[in-house]
Amino acid sequence: MLSEFDLIAHYFTRPLRRSDRLALGVGDDCALLTPAPGMQIAVSTDMLVEGRHFFANADPQKLGHKCLAVNLSDLAAMGAKPLAFTLAFALPEANSEWLAAFSRGLFALADRHECELIGGDTTKGPLNICVSVFGEVPLTDALRRDKAKVDDDIWVSGTLGDARLALAGYRDEFPLEQATLDLAAERMHMPTPRVALGLALRGIAHAAIDISDGLSGDLQHILDHSQVGASLRIDALPAGPMLARQRRTLRRNFCLAGGDDYELCFTAPEVRRDAVLAAAQASGVAVTRIGRIEAEPGLRLLDEANQPVSINVTSFDHFNSP
Repeated sequence: MLSEFDLIAHYFTRPLRRSDRLALGVGDDCALLTPAPGMQIAVSTDMLVEGRHFFANADPQKLGHKCLAVNLSDLAAMGAKPLAFTLAFALPEANSEWLAAFSRGLFALADRHECELIGGDTTKGPLNICVSVFGEVPLTDALRRDKAKVDDDIWVSGTLGDARLALAGYRDEFPLEQATLDLAAERMHMPTPRVALGLALRGIAHAAIDISDGLSGDLQHILDHSQVGASLRIDALPAGPMLARQRRTLRRNFCLAGGDDYELCFTAPEVRRDAVLAAAQASGVAVTRIGRIEAEPGLRLLDEANQPVSINVTSFDHFNSP
């Protein structure tokens, strides 16, 4: 049976490769980070709880990917370059096969973004995974929620709704072909943090947020913090390839309030449209212009004919959602 320290040493201890920023990693009471001159540290924490954020018996390799991906998505929304992360988790048991697969998924994504594991904690208990991630961003370049300006365009990266479609399939909310469910589920289990796009949008975008709880609710955070409103062209929302095959009502609902998309929603001035498209091309991800920031508070939904649409959807809330 693996001890706590054997577990850490065998599956989660590796030599540091970025000694210019990381003076000390796993193995001491604290890790030591050294910010570069003119940079500030961006920090984010996300917790994934079995039965709430992922199903019991979830694929451990995909789970290792996702627990870091959702944190890297927060760095992307701030325009911050990943630097390091910590991992704290409770495990029902020290299962070698599970740990090997989990760490493979975790480190494959970490290596892709040159993000080092520098510490954390382990304990026995119901499966619960908490990652804190650290990035760096120039002092004046962070993409904050409170910087949207009236007449800014509203953009979204990638596509929306396939993760919510997969959840509907798992819950048997309506009939869904197995092939459709399997393809949609990749967006739920293996989200792609838009780090390159976030970096490319520095100096172009005014405000940004990652879409974790649903577009309408997450965009509302930008509106509230920036004290502005917005109009959104609901049929311009880019549905995921599996969701795009579904009826219009479902497309609209899941694009607006699906959650688990981990795309970026951001605002930028109209005069920077070409710069936004160039940033998207350079980072290898499509972006779609979906609306406009306005002075009047509130979020207004418009159809293809520019007519108001009333849709009663709410984004995910941990204490008010099923």
